[in-house]
Amino acid sequence: MSTTATESELLLAQLPCDGLRGRADTCVLIGGLGLGFSLRRVLALVGRHARVQVAELLPEVVAWNREFLREVNGRLLDDRRVEVIAGDVFDVIRRAGPAAYDAILLDVDNGPASMVQAKNRRIYDRRGLGMIARALKPGGKVAFWSPGEEPGFTRGLAYAGLKAEAFPVRAHERAKRAAHVIYLGQR
Repeated sequence: MSTTATESELLLAQLPCDGLRGRADTCVLIGGLGLGFSLRRVLALVGRHARVQVAELLPEVVAWNREFLREVNGRLLDDRRVEVIAGDVFDVIRRAGPAAYDAILLDVDNGPASMVQAKNRRIYDRRGLGMIARALKPGGKVAFWSPGEEPGFTRGLAYAGLKAEAFPVRAHERAKRAAHVIYLGQR
């Protein structure tokens, strides 16, 4: 996490949330709060009637955003549209039921292949991707942050019934080449 290399966090929000402004029943799920850059961008994109759920496993990350990061991103967690869920995003998606979200943003662990916590693989496996696809409304989109290219991941998204694309993105606006990849799936 960095306050200077935020391009991929912003694109993570931009790709699935473009076009959601003005819809009264918009619901977005963000898995992984980080420093709040994706949440800030989502709130700017979705309009005043949206509902944004943020699932964060680590209470310390929520506390940092409330206590230390107000100068960086303001009072994002105090926005009336935001609901912070202390817990695993996998469980939130599993409980959501069909067609619950217009957009899901996942910045979980280190992307689809490089796990810090082994149980996070379940988000990216066949069952997890199928569960995510079912949780999206028709036309809904899911975006995944990845530290780099993950061969076969777009094929996994397609197998789950999602139209899949990969978007290389620079770490910051002056970088000469892509450092990360955002994977986008649309139901």
